Amino acid sequence: MIDYQLKGKVAMITGAASGIGFAIAEKMAASGAALSLWDVSEDHLTSAIEKLKHYDVPMLAIVADVSDADAVAAGVERTVAELGRLDIGVNNAGIGGPAAKSAEYPIDGWNKVININLNGVFYCQRAQLQTMVKQGSGSIVNMASILGQVGIAMSPAYVAAKHGVVGMTKSAALEHAADGIRLNSVGPGFIHTPLVDETLDKETQDYLATQHALNRMGTPAEVAELVCWLASDAASFVTGTYYAVDGGYLAK
Repeated sequence: MIDYQLKGKVAMITGAASGIGFAIAEKMAASGAALSLWDVSEDHLTSAIEKLKHYDVPMLAIVADVSDADAVAAGVERTVAELGRLDIGVNNAGIGGPAAKSAEYPIDGWNKVININLNGVFYCQRAQLQTMVKQGSGSIVNMASILGQVGIAMSPAYVAAKHGVVGMTKSAALEHAADGIRLNSVGPGFIHTPLVDETLDKETQDYLATQHALNRMGTPAEVAELVCWLASDAASFVTGTYYAVDGGYLAK
């Protein structure tokens, strides 16, 4: 496992209890980072922390809904109070939402996807930036998607939210470069996560695999490698950019 030399740094990761978020947490823990781990499920978060204990790094559990701006602000404040600072923000929490054509897409489904996948990322980014500006340093990685660059049928809310994440990351990177803060977004292709396995049958997953040049779906660990590099000082000249980790999906 690559050591991203994160000892002495504090990382906040949302959606950290499973899938991509957990893989990021594990790689950052292995590189020595103290972790503020966020999820909506206390049980899943407790289980995740138990799995990470052997890395012997400070860990804080934050049970919060990222679509609640007040809860996010309080969680970031608690992170700084208990872990001392905030060097890395990984805004990964998200949902898939309903599958429906735009003309028939349920309004409540639209609002829920936008509130978590777009507003939630903004709320976290906003609170992280306020802390990092005071420090004069920091790195934020926002989880977008290949669907932050292209469309797909039956998921208008998800596509809209992920396009929004890419755009607001670029804007914030321009605004806060002078503050010593870097911001980038990451666009995974279709990845084997609990969310995908719960929502897509095997036939659909097999088809999606063929849409990638590498003819397979990715793993959470492969996404985590890119995120950890962007978060680390090794990427010190990288900001305002969207990075795909997509097995060649966008090359078509």
